[in-house]
Amino acid sequence: GDSVITVQLTEEDKVEDDVVFYLVFTGSTELPGFVSSAHAIFLFFFHHLSEFCFAGHDCCETVKVALCASREGHPVLVVAEESFQFVQDEAYDAAQFLASCAGNQQALNFTRFLDRSRPPAADVDFLDEKVALAFRHLKLPAEWNVLGADQSLTENIPRETLLHFAVRLGLLRLTWFLLQQPGGRGALSIHNNEGATPVSLALERGYQKLHQLLTEEGAREPDSWSTLSHTVHSGDYSVKHHRGLGVYLLTAET
Repeated sequence: GDSVITVQLTEEDKVEDDVVFYLVFTGSTELPGFVSSAHAIFLFFFHHLSEFCFAGHDCCETVKVALCASREGHPVLVVAEESFQFVQDEAYDAAQFLASCAGNQQALNFTRFLDRSRPPAADVDFLDEKVALAFRHLKLPAEWNVLGADQSLTENIPRETLLHFAVRLGLLRLTWFLLQQPGGRGALSIHNNEGATPVSLALERGYQKLHQLLTEEGAREPDSWSTLSHTVHSGDYSVKHHRGLGVYLLTAET
């Protein structure tokens, strides 16, 4: 998800000033179809080139993509068609695994093995971006909680949480995502078996941005996410704005 598709018109394609281009994606019932509009249409007029954002999906399948041209008073014209294949990568596997780990102490203790290897900062940043994006595209159950399904546990019981995991590795984006989920804020005050909270872990390891994110009331999302997409849902429809490209995606269940 959030991959970029570049569309380039051939020299033979004549573009009128009032033509608007769209990409129409059609997939399974889990991906009923979504429309991505080229907001910066002037790129077509001058360079015959524009960029669109590919929506996130959690189903490995082939989808049809059609480039359509719309002009007031004229029927919609299909300019070109292509197929794209969604594949499941390691980041999606990791996000699925972590989502299933919520509240599972045996699994969460196993993830601490990653901490001993201490991957380079560049690898951590790559892992953070990919896993956080994959997490955002997962269809989490309505009852999913950062603290796990067992809501009978009190905050006084020492235990590992997903937030401990994200902070321990310095995963800024994943930490931000988890804080927005049910149980995310509650995990801030939970001590693990060593007596550490996510906040104290961030301080101990010198993660200043993480510590600020965890302690400041109303802290803003990480700057590195400022170019990514933001989704608003309304009934059977959702609109996603990709800030970096300035394009919008409309998803409708049909």
